[in-house]
Amino acid sequence: MLTVGGMAVPPLRQAANQQRAASAARYVATRLQRARMEAIVRSADVAVRFTAVPGGYTFAVYVDGNRNGVLSKDIQKGVDWRLGSIERLQDNFSGVDFGALPGLPAVDAGSTAPGTNPIRLGASGSASFSALGTSSTGTVYLKGAADQFAIRIYGETGKTRILKYNARAGKWTPL
Repeated sequence: MLTVGGMAVPPLRQAANQQRAASAARYVATRLQRARMEAIVRSADVAVRFTAVPGGYTFAVYVDGNRNGVLSKDIQKGVDWRLGSIERLQDNFSGVDFGALPGLPAVDAGSTAPGTNPIRLGASGSASFSALGTSSTGTVYLKGAADQFAIRIYGETGKTRILKYNARAGKWTPL
């Protein structure tokens, strides 16, 4: 029984890691959609800002306080204010963080692969949502122990889509 039990541990561990990474991707997508809803309800721009810190990334939601968009200088001055706390994905999903496997292809043909930058949201590193429900376009990449996910944000609708990279097939598939 010990031998059979020992054989079951690696597949169970792998399944737990896969579930944790998929849950983290769903969580980030939900946080982005929540920011979109906040923008609509508040009739103000709202942004999810991703920041590289030693050992990973943090993210937080900010509300535009002066009707010119969420800007770094306004955040520093306190004009654009933080809604909620600063989060670190690893705190809730052990072994999962923003990142990309080496050589990972881009989600969309013709777009730029993530390389060493898993936050593909332009120079600001923020996903901005307007009061009309539109947003900036981009992709955020998450990496688990053995899984790779991408959360794609579509500008015209402000909606998100979660994709998982299938290494065997060499392509992205919807989660």
